[in-house]
Amino acid sequence: MGTRLSSSRLYRHLWGTPELAGVFDERAMLQSWLSILVVLAKVQAEVGIVPASAAAQIAAEARVDALDLDFVAEQTAETSHSALGLIKGLLAVLPAEAREHIYVGATVQDVTDTWFGLVMREVGAVVWRDLRALEARLVGLAARHRDTVMAGRTHGQLGAPVTFGFKAASWADEARRHIERLRAGRARWVVGQLGGAVGGLGYFGAHGPRLRARFCAELGLADPGISWLTARDRIAEFGTVLAMVCGTLARIGGEVYELARLEIGELAEPASPEGVSSITMPHKRNPERSEHLDTLARLARSSAGVLLEGMVAAHERDGRAWKAEWIAFPEVCQLTGASLSLALELLDGLEVRGEAMAATVRRYQRELGSERVLAELAGRLGKHRAQQLLHEVLRRDGADLVTALPALGVATAEEVSCWQRSPSVDAVAEMVDEVCRRAAEARAAEPEHWT
Repeated sequence: MGTRLSSSRLYRHLWGTPELAGVFDERAMLQSWLSILVVLAKVQAEVGIVPASAAAQIAAEARVDALDLDFVAEQTAETSHSALGLIKGLLAVLPAEAREHIYVGATVQDVTDTWFGLVMREVGAVVWRDLRALEARLVGLAARHRDTVMAGRTHGQLGAPVTFGFKAASWADEARRHIERLRAGRARWVVGQLGGAVGGLGYFGAHGPRLRARFCAELGLADPGISWLTARDRIAEFGTVLAMVCGTLARIGGEVYELARLEIGELAEPASPEGVSSITMPHKRNPERSEHLDTLARLARSSAGVLLEGMVAAHERDGRAWKAEWIAFPEVCQLTGASLSLALELLDGLEVRGEAMAATVRRYQRELGSERVLAELAGRLGKHRAQQLLHEVLRRDGADLVTALPALGVATAEEVSCWQRSPSVDAVAEMVDEVCRRAAEARAAEPEHWT
């Protein structure tokens, strides 16, 4: 079992995905760091800073499998330097003639920030893929239930009629905005870092800017144009977008959680033959996926908050902000991956119980029809007078508009009854169509992969 519950064999499936665990696994991370050092030596050889033969030897030997990781860990602790243990481990396997040419003029932050750029590229691609898959499911749900009338609710109470398609279209539209944020942010986020001691590239002299550009290009990253050692807005923005994605998924989960209540029963999570909701209450079918989406979103917001704190950094390097990212950044990425995977699973088997929705509308048609009654009376009495009249009538215990309004001489019983039975959802259906149309148009114009 890992030292963190989120990495334990029993519970890690709740906090991440195997795909993203492969990105943040320690061996994978260290290999990525070594690969960054290989590229650094290669581009330095191109401008004569290190011998080409040394760069070739570094490329041949910089493999995590060749290192004694116990020695690397021991040296990291002993030197109290974040990268020196790794460098010492690499020196132990390099030929003598190559040892002086590894990690020349660079700092640990050059390596780790460049790794962040690579990770944002990988994680962003996963989030892009899964968000588009989620959007497709939501658009399909919206179209299928465009005319499935249900009770709209505000402040947890019955409001006026909507359709379930309208609810799903709202989710789809929000997912689309996240996709657009990912598309717009990629050029800002997927960048490298090579700044040296204080970001001025002083070690490399006149070669500095050209060296950084080649270094980034070789790794498939953009050249930032200027060192960003204490400019942490890229990391904060990426993490915040991920936390926002989790927030949307938690909103979806929250709807399912509430509407799956036994006394409402308008939605239900996919049934799992192996799932056990309660050991002592066998009748229960807990909305565990929906509930967990909220848990994941809370944790994602917490980690994103740490990344936002990192924007307040001092001078040209500040370990306080930067090292906190080493914990918070992988966390928000893993939590988002888990959230998307769980939300897709939830939507794939979501039970939409249109009959129960219709039954709620029939049972509470007097309450749900009050907006329509107000609209009709406003045309006769004026909006404010009609509103005051309805408030006065409905505050009386058990007041029935079908009898109360005719007694006041403002409408007939037949008119009031008709208004209450005829929910106005035409505009709702039109909005569903518009969301579906925009989504189809955007999806046709954008790449399947995050490029």
